[in-house]
Amino acid sequence: MPNEFDQQVIEEFRANAGVVGAYGRLLLLTTTGARTGAPHTTPLGYLPDGDRTLVLASAGGSPRHPDGYRNVLAQPRVTVETGVFTYDADAVVLDGAERDRLFDRAVEADPGWLAYQEKSGRTIPVVALHPVRYERGGGAWGDGLRTVHAAFRRELALVRAEVAAAGPRLGAQLRINCLTLCRGLEHHHRTEDDGMFPYLDAHRPDLADTVARLRAEHDTVHRLLDELRATLADDTTEQPAVLAEVDRLVAEVTAHLDREEAELVAVLNAAAP
Repeated sequence: MPNEFDQQVIEEFRANAGVVGAYGRLLLLTTTGARTGAPHTTPLGYLPDGDRTLVLASAGGSPRHPDGYRNVLAQPRVTVETGVFTYDADAVVLDGAERDRLFDRAVEADPGWLAYQEKSGRTIPVVALHPVRYERGGGAWGDGLRTVHAAFRRELALVRAEVAAAGPRLGAQLRINCLTLCRGLEHHHRTEDDGMFPYLDAHRPDLADTVARLRAEHDTVHRLLDELRATLADDTTEQPAVLAEVDRLVAEVTAHLDREEAELVAVLNAAAP
């Protein structure tokens, strides 16, 4: 069972779609007890890393590895809750140069990780979570679209806050956070371009003007994503320039998500899943 503090965080996390007080990036990791076989849930900070997510087994600087880490050594299949999505993942403990490089990247973003390691007297493990199966609800399509949008709104807010709080130059991890967001938005729009919009073309020709506008907004978002990537690729670019690009992206994407929901959620909910 989680301790009292962790249990309060878990309950608040689940009650508020992953938002807990002043915490930034937080997920719930459920492992299988190495000795008991029982589920063990722990709230953890995390680092985006493209198609995978990184967590550090810091245990708040304890000299002992946390139970969750020992659990994944025995059973690497875990469950991850983001507040919006729940998915199964394979936990891979990183070692050697890769572990050191990613730990250094984490420390650059938050020196607290190094303080934990020095306090603990041990090498803090870095664990990569590779998604293998997302939980798919049986609800209506429109409600599913709104859920996906909620995840993007939260990530946009997190990235914007991180960039706003950055120093004159962005660190490597913050650049990765931005690029991971870019990839996620592109993937989402690709699935709409290849699936949802053709479905509407075929079944709701009366919405042709609406769909055409939403497609055009995709093009605008993709242009802004390319411009943000170009800005991030230049190591000499300073924080104000990146923040300006992020603000443009947040404004455009938020307006697009709002419009898409207003125009399509009821339509998609009425469609047969």
